Amino acid sequence: MKKETSAELFSWIKSLAIACILVFVIRQFLFSPVIVSGQSMEPTFASENRVVISKIHKLDHFDLIVFHAPGEKEDYIKRVIGLPGDKVVMEDDKLFINGKEYEEKYVQANKERIFKDQKLTEDFEVTVPEGQLFVLGDNRRHSTDSRMIGCIDEDSVVGKVGFRFYPFNSIGFPK
Repeated sequence: MKKETSAELFSWIKSLAIACILVFVIRQFLFSPVIVSGQSMEPTFASENRVVISKIHKLDHFDLIVFHAPGEKEDYIKRVIGLPGDKVVMEDDKLFINGKEYEEKYVQANKERIFKDQKLTEDFEVTVPEGQLFVLGDNRRHSTDSRMIGCIDEDSVVGKVGFRFYPFNSIGFPK
């Protein structure tokens, strides 16, 4: 009887140890949860939204990423606008990447909140250096992004946003 109890206990301990190792490996190398902080990505994400990032990724224009912000303790979440070698131009609230105009539907709600003669995003022109990315927040008037901090190193990317959790209120309905 004592042998059976010992074997059962050892089996449980072994199972828990394997589960802990798997969780560590998955969080360290594959996926990780992140909580959005601040208003820089509104309306796409609100503060306290939860997202899961993939640490295995290939980045493309308009991907949402989490990265180590230069000189900051907290990570930032932004949208990739320019890849290495791209020429990014913002003119009269119109985005051009390598001469091609792109519609930014994700900033439309913010554009509707400003006066018709105002710009959401100030004009700029930048060529993205090799090994770097140009990132912008969706809430352009309230975002610390590549317009202020410059292009970010590709190596500073923690992961690409895979999906988001929708918060629920106390009775189980989405907020």
